[in-house]
Amino acid sequence: MDCTKFGLRGKLMGRVQGKIAMVTGAASDPGLGHTAAMTLAAEGARLVVTDVDADGAERCAQRIRDAGGEAISFHQDVTSESAWKEAIAATVGTYGRLDILVNNAGIAVLKPLADLTLADWNRQIEVNLTSVFLGCKYAAAEMRRAGGGSIINLSSVAGLVGLPGCTAYGASKGGVRLMSKSIAVELGRDRIRCNSVHPGVIWTNMQSGAGNGSREASEAMTAFLPLGRMGEPADIANCILYLSSDESAYVTGAEFTIDGGMTAT
Repeated sequence: MDCTKFGLRGKLMGRVQGKIAMVTGAASDPGLGHTAAMTLAAEGARLVVTDVDADGAERCAQRIRDAGGEAISFHQDVTSESAWKEAIAATVGTYGRLDILVNNAGIAVLKPLADLTLADWNRQIEVNLTSVFLGCKYAAAEMRRAGGGSIINLSSVAGLVGLPGCTAYGASKGGVRLMSKSIAVELGRDRIRCNSVHPGVIWTNMQSGAGNGSREASEAMTAFLPLGRMGEPADIANCILYLSSDESAYVTGAEFTIDGGMTAT
């Protein structure tokens, strides 16, 4: 397989060769899930890509297939327990097992506390935290049967430090952080690893929306960072690749902050 077809450099290295990976929230391009799926496929994984946007998920899967990889797509509302059961069953039915779960799907409800409604709060927690719980629960059952696996939960720098306008978002992402640690402790004896990834300001469709579509506005937000730039989806995908691979076989319950130094200042 030629990795240049994925927009990546070099030839296939096979760091996750033959592994079965499921990535949620993979429709959006540029997006963390989409880029993670493409990166894992370029390194030899067989993919299940899911999203509430069924057409977008299928475009991601088709792009992988066009480049010589293996992928199927699945329409999934990650807040639905039955949808999780169906998506996991489809994965195992197609590929026989599940080795990697990337819980990426999420939304950002960014409002001052005074403007945040109970409906806003509940929706934020449901999409960003409850969905991760469901994914971990049902993926872990299959990974246990398969003899192990890696769960990678997308959190945020907002799950590490307080940020204005992030009352609900920060609560959801902080919950992902500690839930990941608890799952790691509980499932370690089953050879199931669980880690959280904490992006800073990364140029995605979600970030575009937060910056009113202006990359310049988002870049201005990152000028103060030690690395002096906004991150790219590939910066996050490369960490997900590491956590998916056997290179991280002794890594669990950890948090990986990828923020250009934002939380170090």
